[in-house]
Amino acid sequence: MTAPTLIFGWGNPSRGDDALGPLFIEHFNSLAARHPEWGEVECLTDFQLQVEHALDLQGRQRVLFVDASLDTPAPCTLVRIEAARDDSFTTHAMSPQAVLKVFADIDEGAAPPCWLLAIRGEGFELGEPLSSTATENLEAALLAAVNWIAGAD
Repeated sequence: MTAPTLIFGWGNPSRGDDALGPLFIEHFNSLAARHPEWGEVECLTDFQLQVEHALDLQGRQRVLFVDASLDTPAPCTLVRIEAARDDSFTTHAMSPQAVLKVFADIDEGAAPPCWLLAIRGEGFELGEPLSSTATENLEAALLAAVNWIAGAD
């Protein structure tokens, strides 16, 4: 049976603050294990979003995408997103909006309600550790996700 809530974090753990997505999933899994009142939650992670990830949306009631970003205000932003065909549609790394569009195209219907939690990162160089600012932003993002999953989105 498919969990009604999917949380999908992506990024490259070897590229400094790009590790925020996978680290978020690691920390959130620990939180979710202590909160059965949140219901069944599936957490997935990958290096990047790809067209195949549209299949992960099947049977979901809500989805939270989580990624590091240079473009979001610190510490993080949480916004509702909609399906859209954008420039990433034909690349190897897709936006969450493009993944939703693929889902809508193959499922011939609307995607589940989806949000994007963008966590502010500073450095994305290969071999760099997570920055101290990104560590602080990760804590704020986890709090935002707790509020989201509890229904205070």
